Amino acid sequence: MNTLKPIDRSFRLPRVWSNQILRTIAPVFRGEVINVSGWDDRDKEGSEYRDYFCNASAYYLSNYEGKRGVADAEHKTDFCLDLTTDTLPDKLHQRFDVAFCHTVLEHVFALDTAFGNLAAMSRDGVIVVVPFAQELHYTDDYGDYWRFTPQGLRSMFAKFGFQVVYEAANDHVNAGLYILMIGSKRKPAWVTELPHWEPVTHLGSWLGHSERKPPRWKRLRRIARGAKARWIALTTSSE
Repeated sequence: MNTLKPIDRSFRLPRVWSNQILRTIAPVFRGEVINVSGWDDRDKEGSEYRDYFCNASAYYLSNYEGKRGVADAEHKTDFCLDLTTDTLPDKLHQRFDVAFCHTVLEHVFALDTAFGNLAAMSRDGVIVVVPFAQELHYTDDYGDYWRFTPQGLRSMFAKFGFQVVYEAANDHVNAGLYILMIGSKRKPAWVTELPHWEPVTHLGSWLGHSERKPPRWKRLRRIARGAKARWIALTTSSE
């Protein structure tokens, strides 16, 4: 009898959630789209993100040097870009209609610079997916510096002249939590294009409140200990 393998809740569950949202909203975007630091563009479910943006007039992929970058995705990379550069090439200024960035910003120490470059590359929209809470993960090739809140992302978008036109977050218990947020320079144009949404105001409220019951043998052991202590107290008082 085949049994379903439990889904990895640290990384895969929030990825699957964000992919579901992206499949709904990505077809809305037209024009030129770039997946920034998107490695080989895989969505980790057997597809590529370029397939999500099915109505884009063009789709590009940028990477930087090293593993999970140009080193192992050169054949797919259209632009070699250091997202933390202080001198974004002129050819990339407002080069794209939409800049898409999935779970990259937590690995970039110079966060303001990176976000500013995303904003500078876009003529209209920036889509980011970032972790609110997730297991620490870094290697010799990349770090893990930041976790984000909805309020922080809204402020970051506003800092670079964007208004939030969509936001969402998964709130699965005992799992990694992602925030997906879209900022635009033309907010009125997106009011009827994107699904209805509400600002994320509650997230991770389950943290510190485990619903998991202790294994039965642990409960029995505690009962046995309590019974033994009571017996000792009883026999001692009767002597």
